[in-house]
Amino acid sequence: MIGHETPAQDCHVPEGTPEPYALAGQAAAAIARRTGVERHDVAVVLGSGWQDAVAELGETRAEVRTDELPGFAAPTVAGHHGRLRSMEVAGVATLVISGRVHLYEGHTPAQVVHPVRSAVLSGARTVVLTNAAGGLDRAMRPGQAVLVRDHLNLTGRSPLGGPPPPPGFAPRFVDLTDCYSARLRALARAADPTLAEGVYAAFPGPHYETPAEIEMVRRIGGSLVGMSTALEAIAARHLGAEVLAISLVTNLAAGVSAEPLDHEEVLAAGAAAAPRLARLVRAVIGTL
Repeated sequence: MIGHETPAQDCHVPEGTPEPYALAGQAAAAIARRTGVERHDVAVVLGSGWQDAVAELGETRAEVRTDELPGFAAPTVAGHHGRLRSMEVAGVATLVISGRVHLYEGHTPAQVVHPVRSAVLSGARTVVLTNAAGGLDRAMRPGQAVLVRDHLNLTGRSPLGGPPPPPGFAPRFVDLTDCYSARLRALARAADPTLAEGVYAAFPGPHYETPAEIEMVRRIGGSLVGMSTALEAIAARHLGAEVLAISLVTNLAAGVSAEPLDHEEVLAAGAAAAPRLARLVRAVIGTL
């Protein structure tokens, strides 16, 4: 059920708000209080087109509007519902976040990664990031799930920029060699041996990439393009969580597809694939 605490008056981190890690700690405490669950072991962030997977994941124990939690900004993009659910997924206490925000909405990197930081401070040692992505390989098809094995952060931003983390947190110079856990990818492939892997290139958006940009990504090793995930993965790894990222291919990228790109296409492809994607995520969580 939805909690009834007084919502925050302004969740866009106004001047004078506590620094990002303290704010994430406040949000973690509010999550525990509002959901009645002291610790969540897993966090799942649902990207565009993944929202219909919620009902297939498991039982919802509590639901909270994200803009009622400290530091959470309300999403403005269709397909992002601004809800946080405490769920039991395959017997595991799981936070499911349906309210990702993006740099292109005018948010800072700290605001973009705030939900993930809050979830990790709520106890999550495993973070599952999902997204909608354009595919660079003509063999990819809408509705296909692809495991992210690495990323190219082309946003020009980092959630670890600015003042250093406060005492008690790791230095900001985090090693990203194993940003996307090989162990978790192996668990996902055990659940679905047909899964391919790819390198996700994160652009700031909101416009889609040009054919020349897509060709650049191809030449530097990318196979998927999107507007999220990379900053969240960096923040989660900095806090010591294992990260699994799954891209839902919703369209072929510019210059690969013969058709114009459309956000409605993204949402439709996600809705069609939602039950299968939910089963995949649930199977991985059940083996942790």
